[in-house]
Amino acid sequence: MRASFVFSEVVTGLRRNVTMTVAMIITTAISLGLLGGGLLIVRLIDKMSAIYYDRVEVAVFLTEDVSTADVACTQQPCADLRRALEATPSVESVVLETREQAYARFKQIFETQPELVELARPEALPASFRVKLTDPQRFPVIEREFSGRPGVHSVKDQGTFLDRLFQLLNGIRNATFAIAVVQGVAAMLLISNTIQLSAYTRRTEVGIMRLVGATRWYTQLPFLIEALVAGVIGAFAAIAGLVVAKFAFLDRILAAPIEANIIPKLTVLDVVIVSPILLLVAVGISAVTGYVTLRLYVRL
Repeated sequence: MRASFVFSEVVTGLRRNVTMTVAMIITTAISLGLLGGGLLIVRLIDKMSAIYYDRVEVAVFLTEDVSTADVACTQQPCADLRRALEATPSVESVVLETREQAYARFKQIFETQPELVELARPEALPASFRVKLTDPQRFPVIEREFSGRPGVHSVKDQGTFLDRLFQLLNGIRNATFAIAVVQGVAAMLLISNTIQLSAYTRRTEVGIMRLVGATRWYTQLPFLIEALVAGVIGAFAAIAGLVVAKFAFLDRILAAPIEANIIPKLTVLDVVIVSPILLLVAVGISAVTGYVTLRLYVRL
C-alpha cells in the first residue's frame, strides 16, 4: 500500500468538500467541548466533595435558657450533654460556640451584606455544640440520640445543604452531557454525509482502482482517514476552547468564590487530564461512524 497515494487522496477529499469538512469539525468541537465541560464539572464536584465533606459538622443548638444562663457550659443539663457527645463513638471532636462567637461568625459570613448584619443581634443566635464526626454519614445516629434531650433545641446537619448544592451541580453536569450527546449525534450525521459526498465525487477514480485490482479496504481507507483527521482537529479545537474558557471566563467569573475558598480552582492540569478522553472519543466516533457508513451506504 502506497502511503503517499493514501495521503494525497485524504488531502484531496478534505479540499473538495471544504465546507462540509469545516461544518463537521465545528460540530465535533462543540460536542466535545460540552463533553469536556461536563467532565470538568465532575472534577469540580470531586474536589468540592473532598474539601467540604471533610469540614462537615453537626450543629447541636441549645435552648434559650441554656444559651443565656450557662455561657461556659459548666452546669446541668449543658455539661451532661457535652460529656454525652464526647463519649459517642462516632464523634471526633466537640466545640462549644457561644452566642457571641456565633454572632462574630455570622458577621464574617455576611460581611458583604451590612444591612443584614445591622439587623442581627447576638440574642437571636443560640449557643451550640459544633460536632465533628468521624463519618458524616453517621448524622442520623446523633440526631436520634440527642434530639429532644433537655437543653437541646434542634440538631442540624451541614451535609444537607451540601447535598442540595451537589444536586444542583449534578443537574448542570447532566444537562451539559445531554446537549453534548445531541451535538455528538449531529457530528456523526455530518461525518456520514461528508463521507458519502466525498465517495460520490470520486466514484470514477475509485471505480478505476477497483478495476485494476485494488482491494475494497484500500479504496475505503482514505475516506476513513478523512473522518479521523476532521475528528482529531475538532478535538484539539475543543481542548483549545476549554483552555480559553478557563482563563477568559471561569477564572474571572469565579474569582471571588475561589479566593474565599468556597469553590476550588480548576487548573490547566484538569484540562490536561480531560484532554485524552476527548481525543479518544473523537477518534472513536469518527472511526466507528466512518466504518459503518462505508460498509452500509457506500459501495466502493
